[in-house]
Amino acid sequence: MVTSASAVPRLVVAAPASGSGKTTVATGLMAAFAERGLAVSPHKVGPDYIDPGYHALATGRPGRNLDAYMCGPDLVGPLFVHGAQGCDLAVVEGVMGLFDGVSGQGELASTAHVAKLLKAPVVLVVDASSQSRSVAALVHGFASFDPEVRLAGVILNKVGSDRHEQLLREALEEVGVPVYGALRRAPQVETPSRHLGLVPVAERSAEAVDSVRASAAMVRDACDLEGLLALARTAPPLSEEGWNPAASGARGTARATTTNPHPPTNPIVAVAGGAAFTFSYAEHTELLTAAGAQVATFDPLNDEHLPEGTAGIVIGGGFPEVYAPELSANNQLRKAVAELARTGAPVVAECAGLLYLARSLDGQEMCGVLDADARMTKRLTLGYRDAVAVSDSVLAPAGTRLRGHEFHRTVLEPGAGPSPAWGLRLPEPRVEGFVQQGVHASYLHTHWAALPDIARRLVERCAAP
Repeated sequence: MVTSASAVPRLVVAAPASGSGKTTVATGLMAAFAERGLAVSPHKVGPDYIDPGYHALATGRPGRNLDAYMCGPDLVGPLFVHGAQGCDLAVVEGVMGLFDGVSGQGELASTAHVAKLLKAPVVLVVDASSQSRSVAALVHGFASFDPEVRLAGVILNKVGSDRHEQLLREALEEVGVPVYGALRRAPQVETPSRHLGLVPVAERSAEAVDSVRASAAMVRDACDLEGLLALARTAPPLSEEGWNPAASGARGTARATTTNPHPPTNPIVAVAGGAAFTFSYAEHTELLTAAGAQVATFDPLNDEHLPEGTAGIVIGGGFPEVYAPELSANNQLRKAVAELARTGAPVVAECAGLLYLARSLDGQEMCGVLDADARMTKRLTLGYRDAVAVSDSVLAPAGTRLRGHEFHRTVLEPGAGPSPAWGLRLPEPRVEGFVQQGVHASYLHTHWAALPDIARRLVERCAAP
């Protein structure tokens, strides 16, 4: 029976550290419960784009992020309730270790922080491959570190044998923490990784389906699903109402900048998709639609034309470096993007989109909208950023402040145009990105729910004669 979204049963799947197996367990739980006929709402703590793709495959619903840094703590509950509408259960996959948050800012944006905001019980996934009784000390430490976090149980991962499992269970009995499952080592459910983490679902659709099914089978056989569902039902109702893209007002330090929230026409905004551009938040499309846009998707790898009537383009993140030859070979679409940009139409690009708009990527010709060249490096640029708009653009007026996230192994030369997009304070003061005519291109990933006027302003500019 579907429950009110504010009272939906929910679990947070966390771990002591990255690499413990929480993605496998969380995705397996989502799929196993969905197989039983439950409507499962999938969520991911933090800015990750790839895990939600597997969550969506497991549940048939959009994977949604809960980011207390980029969106602010006050939006975590409303975004959760919005995503959980019509669901019987919500499973929230954590990020990194349970208590790992924004560097130097305590619990902010950690899995523990989000679990407290959601009043949700936490199940800790522990890699038990190299320990026995010591698991009790580890779990006891996590359970007692923050009394406001309700660590309600453990799922043991990479258990070596029946005897190993018995030793682990006996140890955890000593500290009174229930064990909800014990998973053996299972290479068939491991997801391939590369330079920025797991390979997205869109790039390995058949194999991803098999992987999710294997995870579901493993979890179904090794975990107490009834016990976990009963645990999820102990979460109390939330007081927040669901986030509404149509009613969202400007939040934070920026104020609304548009004067007409309902554009006179319904412009077509083309949003890049396909295997090369898989990084996007579901809320962006919802905000664009609520602002009056007709959202049409296109695949820069395969589509030779923009959607008919395109008035603006949004190109999010992804892996253009993996598909640079194929993107370059689609000369007709590259020319169409460049021609639209030359008219002054809004073209918004984040990270992968920035690379696609450049003159070249690893020597392969791209759209040539920006007077810059991109190349892969061995250095990973990763982290949250506080940003301020340093130039007026189709997204925001100069002076607008927001929080974003960088995640790439490429460099762009030059790194900013004559009119940069953002000024960043950390890890060192710098400007980056490009604002020229209607183009706003930057490495910075943003979550528009934190500043919904971005979508309204963009759609209004697309509708302008």
